[in-house]
Amino acid sequence: MTYKNCVKILSVRVIFDPTQISRPTAIALGNFDGVHVGHRHVIAPILPNALRDYPRNLTSTVVSFSPHPQEFFSQKPRLLLAPFDEKVALLESLGVEQLVLLPFDADLAKLSASEFIQKILIDSLQVELISVGFDFHFGRQRQGNVADLQNLWGDRLTIIPEQTMNVGGVNHLPVRISSSNIRTALAQGDMDLANSLLGRPYNIVGKVVQGKQLGRTIGFPTANLEVPTQKCLPRDGVYAVQVAINDLDPNPKLPMFGVMNIGLRPTVNGDRRTVEVHLLNWQGDLYEQELSVTPIKFIRPEQKFSSLDALKSQIQADCQKSLNYFAVLA
Repeated sequence: MTYKNCVKILSVRVIFDPTQISRPTAIALGNFDGVHVGHRHVIAPILPNALRDYPRNLTSTVVSFSPHPQEFFSQKPRLLLAPFDEKVALLESLGVEQLVLLPFDADLAKLSASEFIQKILIDSLQVELISVGFDFHFGRQRQGNVADLQNLWGDRLTIIPEQTMNVGGVNHLPVRISSSNIRTALAQGDMDLANSLLGRPYNIVGKVVQGKQLGRTIGFPTANLEVPTQKCLPRDGVYAVQVAINDLDPNPKLPMFGVMNIGLRPTVNGDRRTVEVHLLNWQGDLYEQELSVTPIKFIRPEQKFSSLDALKSQIQADCQKSLNYFAVLA
């Protein structure tokens, strides 16, 4: 995917060309994949409301990297909790004024910590206030740390301590709020934990595209979603989901419910991983519509059935479980 040097999405200016940066800046520095609870603590000190009493007019700025540094060093695509468009929308919802995406390439990777501070933070961004997580590192071989930033910015540097959350779990121990722990929760189908750590419902956004239409032959038409290839999906299986059709009323009076299957569809010899959604008690044409799907509860793992009749019977049971679950929540 290619982008222009500077684009405006909603109210956020997204900057790829450093000459287009609005400065001086107050920055939150990091990768911010998922914009989870911990990330929002890092971003909060540089939001416009927090800058109202500062003597100079600073632009509220999130500084991140594209691609993710781990993707650059491994040369393997990295699945993201929030791909580009989703990340920008989340930052916009917080009130961030601009997102500066530093191209993480060989030139940036070889900068020493002192060079990163001088060339990027001082010369390019004209940073006056910084907020980072306690374990933030930067520069060649991660040689720079928060102490290096504090030497220059002093009390204009905010260091956010490790964030934990009591969410039940094993022995009710606090869980660190991190992108890696959210990924682990998703891999286990634990939507309650993932949502708690995110501080918002995890969702999957995709356009409805033409599928093999096998579902309608057994009485359960499904919407086949085209999901961004970088989106980190939860474990394969069946979920009770809440669904919004983004092209329709953004605030429907009644929520739409359904069941979602993620996986290879082994009963019908599927050859690729798909995301399919069946809406409960709903009829209509969804092709080319954009759906926002929120998995609420993991129902069961994906499995192969001996026949289409057996599959149909199980889908009926899945739909009933989903209806029962949402009835309890009502």
